[in-house]
Amino acid sequence: MAGRQLHRLSALRVAKEVVPGHYADGGGLYMQIADSGARSWVFRFKLDGRVREMGLGPLSRVSLGEARKLATGYRDMVRDLIDPILARREQQRRQLLDISSDTNVTFREAAEAFIRVQEPQWRNRKHVQQWGNTLRTYAYPVIGEVRVRDIDTAMIVRILQPIWTKKAETARRVRGRIKAILDAETVLGHRTGSNPARYVDHLQLVLPRSKKRSQVRHHPALPWEDIPSFVRELEQRPRRAARILHLLILTATRTNEVRFARPEEFDLDNRVWSIPGDRTKSGRPLRVPLCERALEIVRGALPKAKYGYLFPGCKEGHPLSNMAMLILLRRMSRHGITVHGFRSTFRDWVAECTEYPDSLAEEALAHIITSQTVAAYRRRDRLERRRVMMEDWGAYCASQQMHTASVISAVPQPFAA
Repeated sequence: MAGRQLHRLSALRVAKEVVPGHYADGGGLYMQIADSGARSWVFRFKLDGRVREMGLGPLSRVSLGEARKLATGYRDMVRDLIDPILARREQQRRQLLDISSDTNVTFREAAEAFIRVQEPQWRNRKHVQQWGNTLRTYAYPVIGEVRVRDIDTAMIVRILQPIWTKKAETARRVRGRIKAILDAETVLGHRTGSNPARYVDHLQLVLPRSKKRSQVRHHPALPWEDIPSFVRELEQRPRRAARILHLLILTATRTNEVRFARPEEFDLDNRVWSIPGDRTKSGRPLRVPLCERALEIVRGALPKAKYGYLFPGCKEGHPLSNMAMLILLRRMSRHGITVHGFRSTFRDWVAECTEYPDSLAEEALAHIITSQTVAAYRRRDRLERRRVMMEDWGAYCASQQMHTASVISAVPQPFAA
């Protein structure tokens, strides 16, 4: 009986399953698919009357066979009344201590150890792959087998100079990653002296910041004056892509926030859309007030919801494609703008056509507050104040105005939440 309860999943099902949820392989091993589509392995166990869960890694790095091996070992630990989470932490600590005692550690070894230590703290699983790819491509050929204590400025320049102007963003990331690894190695006692990968008052003398690097990249956006005519044209489009783009515009949300929207996130009575933190850029849950037209779009989409998504795609188990809205813009002959740019359109409208405070617009866009002082005092999301602003935005989008707009006064509030 116990044997039949194990190995329930097949490799084919693991590859094809896309609907969010937990899929049991047996013996406490589950394939987990998050709302965002991220896929990983988890092991659930019960010890001292308490149910716990530990991650075993993403499917991109841990195969079904490897996950089963890990789960088998952890089941044995639980049977012996050993907490596998604590056991794994202790193993990682000992590995780190072993590395720390080696003064001949190479940059490759140091980088791999750094990534292992940091991985649990990285919210986005892609960081692991991105770090590994950039270091293998640019750093390892030059310093991969060099002891960290011997790495100097000349080596760093050899890595960065060929890509400093041609691939400016990549070069910035490579430099930052090398610097972080070497800083950690200094703390571990593997090297002494200043960090050769630091930029200020060091690399900037031979790798000057170009104008291209210092410029802020803006997403091409539709001018706010053109929004009413654009929305009128959008209303004539019958396809699902037009409805999801319209909702994105009215709520000033991001592409994946609306693509992965689920029916249960919408409180129609209170006219609020609650987006979970695992789908927002800031990692914090976001409440979005729904104007009247946005509410109508949601109500119209609910009967057609499928696979757990408000806007299902043509492919079974998937939400609408991330290209659907972009293709729609091309069909509307709007080649010079992006979907993300509609957030900029909203922001420009608030600044130029209303008297709503900038902070309220930033709250609506769910931008991260960089000032710790401001963040400490702003503990509420000012939902009702944002609701009035978004109603005005919805009314403007639905208006017959073209290239003109009167200033909308913000409703006076004695206290800011």
